[in-house]
Amino acid sequence: MADNKIIDGKLIADTIKKEIAAEVAGMIDKGEGAPHLAAVIVGEDGASLTYVASKERACRSVGMISSVYRLSAKASEEEVLNTINFLNNDPEIDGFIVQLPMPKHINETKVIQSISPDKDVDGFTLHNIGLMQLGEPCFLPATPFGILEMLKRSNVEVAGKHVVVLGRSNIVGTPISVMLSRKGVDATVSICHSRTKNLEEITRQADILVVAIGKPEFVKADMVKEGAVVIDVGINRIEDNSEKGYHIVGDVDYKEVYKKASMITPVPGGVGPMTIVSLLHNTLLAAKKRK
Repeated sequence: MADNKIIDGKLIADTIKKEIAAEVAGMIDKGEGAPHLAAVIVGEDGASLTYVASKERACRSVGMISSVYRLSAKASEEEVLNTINFLNNDPEIDGFIVQLPMPKHINETKVIQSISPDKDVDGFTLHNIGLMQLGEPCFLPATPFGILEMLKRSNVEVAGKHVVVLGRSNIVGTPISVMLSRKGVDATVSICHSRTKNLEEITRQADILVVAIGKPEFVKADMVKEGAVVIDVGINRIEDNSEKGYHIVGDVDYKEVYKKASMITPVPGGVGPMTIVSLLHNTLLAAKKRK
């Protein structure tokens, strides 16, 4: 029997994938061709390779074309920028992502800002970030967009609620705080970080707690209000003696917090699948705009 407390990101993502697949099939029937999503990956970061492989599988599952441009960890910044320039100008590519982190000798900001805003399906360029801040149509960052969609499809009332966001990264914490406070979503948002005083007092006020702090099982039950909705964005590999050699935990102490929360996302199987499906959504959007 389904547990109504658990927000099943995989289930929601599968539903959205079916909707996207139907739209892609319609485009192919009209002779417009399938949307094409590319990824650039520099080096052999394990988590990045896993993410790119799951993106490729997701593309196939909805009928999209997927390609990966792999560069060695020793590739120069110029080589990376040349690859991006090629993708910006390739009429076959609707959107692409540059997988982070990159090797230390490459300036990530310079690389990301060289992506054409029309193909920036991660929503990381200054152009798209500016439009997001103004509430204008744009490519929204995949993880925050996935969280909003997850809340909406789980019938979580957001308007007028106090949302506390733990973490202020440019990838999750900052954009989700902006998106939640915008007209039409209408949450009241507090953003907390490593320098926040009386952190537990603030998190205990949250009707909805979004945790993206990058510390394994950081949020304990005494930091959470009874009946709060808890969204755990964290993905942390913990080494163990299993066959894989590790297991994955979130930024929330799931077993303990589960008892107090009215709804909670598991890790894995919560926010992760929603991030990938948001990327597919943005690629579909890019293809429609271009066609």
